[in-house]
Amino acid sequence: MPDYRTAIVPVTVFQQNCTLLWNAETKRCIIVDPGGEPGRILDTVVSQELQVETILLTHGHLDHAGGALALKGTIDLDYTARGWDKVPIIGPDARDRFLLDSIEDVSHNLGFQGLRNVTPDRFLTEGETVETIGLTFDVLHCPGHTPGHVVFVEKTLRFALVGDVLFQGSVGRTDFPYGDTAALIDSIKTKLLPLGDDISFICGHGPGSTFGAERQRNAFLQG
Repeated sequence: MPDYRTAIVPVTVFQQNCTLLWNAETKRCIIVDPGGEPGRILDTVVSQELQVETILLTHGHLDHAGGALALKGTIDLDYTARGWDKVPIIGPDARDRFLLDSIEDVSHNLGFQGLRNVTPDRFLTEGETVETIGLTFDVLHCPGHTPGHVVFVEKTLRFALVGDVLFQGSVGRTDFPYGDTAALIDSIKTKLLPLGDDISFICGHGPGSTFGAERQRNAFLQG
């Protein structure tokens, strides 16, 4: 198995974990949830001499998706000049389209600048896979935080990118008009935890954990 490495770039005032995952041999990488500050994200790409293959979005909130279009545009301009393929934006589920379409309005109301609405090149549905940088990610639809939230699971690496579904010691917010606490907890208990206690994850904010640690200690998952 090739050596895979990660880097986390916290972006926006929400300190959202934009995650870069790459193959240490080929230097091909994915960028997950570029919510803003594309320049800082690109600084990591350049410093590690990476070639971006895919941009993945777990859900449509502005702090996870607001920088995706600007990031893609900058990368595509460079890659077109080099004769390389453009970088697709993949995910989330289409049920988050309304959030992706309202990023500019919401960010303006919050006083943010530079975040843009984005339409992915490919929406995802439960049961699909995303093959990129030599890995295969299973796509799980895990609603509750948002209607179209997806989680990416790489079973060979025993690793998941869970966005704002699950955190170390907590779970995603559901106090939005479209939030659903019961659906969120059900998604975690029926789709994530059964995959195995040994699966480690990176979440949207704060430190990561393992499914096993959260199954045993996370107060939101007891009972």
